[in-house]
Formats: sequence, structure tokens, C-alpha cells
Amino acid sequence: MIRPIGLLFGTVLFGIVAAGTAHGQDCRAPVTSKEALAAEDARYAAQTHNDVAAMEKLFANDLVYVHSTAAVDSKTTYIEAMRSGRLKYRAMKRSDVTVRTYGCLAVITGKADFETTSEGVDSSVSLRFHTLWIKRGDLLQFVSWQSTRLPPKP
Repeated sequence: MIRPIGLLFGTVLFGIVAAGTAHGQDCRAPVTSKEALAAEDARYAAQTHNDVAAMEKLFANDLVYVHSTAAVDSKTTYIEAMRSGRLKYRAMKRSDVTVRTYGCLAVITGKADFETTSEGVDSSVSLRFHTLWIKRGDLLQFVSWQSTRLPPKP
């Protein structure tokens, strides 16, 4: 059983470690909502145009991409799926977006409608998503994606 003082100590310790980690990433200035949405726009453009060079720059080396199917990709495996043609994003649109910023971290949540081709099969998916961007130095990088497929409209 965890005692309340132990829980408090753990929470405080986690906060200190998290703050130190963010500071250790060399954040020179807090990320703004406008910067985060511009970076997300650049990512969507890179993916729909299969611009691997842009993706290499935008995607953090420690990217974790959790698809709506529960499949998980790293930066390397995700970009390789697009480079090889196994995965193609034909259209990416978002709506109902909220951006929250916490120093060097931006959290974007919303709804997305994607048109994809995966392994030669075209599909259209509607999702709820959660994405994280972190500012490292002057560079904003895509570090995490999690999505859940929305049920078909009746």
C-alpha cells in the first residue's frame, strides 16, 4: 500500500526529474500554439508529398507513433513505410483542435480525417488524436502521436 506521504514524495520527485529533463533538452524559449500548429502543418505537407528529407528533420529520433490500429512505429520504421510506398498519405485534415503549451512542450488534440493507402489498399479514416511537439534549441520536433479511430457515422 502506498502511503499519502510516499505518493506526495513520488509526485514531487517526478516533477523535479521532468523539469530537469525539459531543461536538459536546451529549450531556449517556450513553444507557442502558433509554432506548434505550423509544425503540424509542415508535417502533414511532408507526409502527403512523401518528402522524406522534411520528415527526417521534423521527426525526433525518439518519436513514438501509435497508430489507430495499435501498431507502434519509431521514426525509422515510420519513415521507411512511407519511403518504400507501403504507406501513403493522400490527404490529412484536422479539425476541433486544442493546443496546450507547457514550456518547451506543445500538446495538440483534435479530430483528423486521413485518406491513406496502406499495402495498396485505399482507406479513409476519421480519428481523435493526441500529438506532442517539443522544442529542442530553436527546433520544434514531433515526438509522439496517439490516435483512436472514430466509429463510422450512421
